[in-house]
Amino acid sequence: MLDDFMTRATLAGIGVAIAAAPLGCFVVWRRMAYFGDATAHAAILGVALSLTLEMSIFPGVMAVALIMALTVTLLAGRGYAMDTLLGVLAHSALAFGLVAVSFLSGVRIDLMAYLFGDILAVSRSDLLVIWGGAGLVVALIAWRWSALLTSTLNEELAYAADLDPKREQLILTLCLAVTVAVAIKVVGVLLIAAMLIIPAAAARSLARTPEAMALIAAVIGGVSAASGLRAAYLFDTPAGPSIVCVAAVFFALFSLLGWHSRRDA
Repeated sequence: MLDDFMTRATLAGIGVAIAAAPLGCFVVWRRMAYFGDATAHAAILGVALSLTLEMSIFPGVMAVALIMALTVTLLAGRGYAMDTLLGVLAHSALAFGLVAVSFLSGVRIDLMAYLFGDILAVSRSDLLVIWGGAGLVVALIAWRWSALLTSTLNEELAYAADLDPKREQLILTLCLAVTVAVAIKVVGVLLIAAMLIIPAAAARSLARTPEAMALIAAVIGGVSAASGLRAAYLFDTPAGPSIVCVAAVFFALFSLLGWHSRRDA
C-alpha cells in the first residue's frame, strides 16, 4: 500500500495535522502565531547544518528550531517588544539559512522543496519520522494537558496550583520544534505556521471545550491535507500551498457559520 506516492503523501499530511492540531490550539490561545513563524523560519539553518554534517534533515532542523524557540523565550521582556524581537530573529534566521545553503559546495538542493514543502516525495522513512514526531507531540501535550491549559488561562492560578508556567512554556517549545522538524517536508518552512494556526482558528468557532477544539482542529487539518492533495493532483498546483488553501477555506466557512449563529442568538 505504501508504494503509492499519493498514499504516502496523504498519510504524511494527516500525521502533520495530528501533531499541529493540539499545539496550534495553544498557539492560538497564547497568541504565539509569530513565535511559531520565527521557529519555522529558523529551520532553513537546520537544513544547512544537516547538509554540512551529511546527516538526516530531521535532527538538524529540530536542533535549530529548538535553539531559536529557547532564544526567543530567554530574550523576551529584556528591552524589546516581543513582535520586534520575533521579527528580527525570524527574518535573520531565514536569511542566514539561505546564505549558508548557498555556500554548500557539491550539494544540489531544491530550496523550493524546503520553503514550500515536497509532500509528494515523502518516503517510507519520512513517514516513520513524521508519525513518530506526531506521536511524541501528542503524548507530551496529553501528559501535560491540564497544566498547560491552566498556565495558558491564568499564570497566577498556575502558581497557586503549584505549577511552573515557564516549565509548561518549555514543553510547548519542545513540541513546536518537533512539529517544525516533521512538517518541513510536507508544507515547508513558510507554511508550517499556517498549518498550526488555521485549523485551530477554524475549530475555535465550532468547539465548546478546549478538548473539542483540539480534536476538531485535527479533523480539519487531516481533511485539508487529503483534499489539498486531491486538488493539487487534479489542477496541477503545488501540493503544500493547496493544502493551506483548503484549510483557509474551512476557516472562512466556519467563521461565517459562527458569525451567523451568534447573530441569530
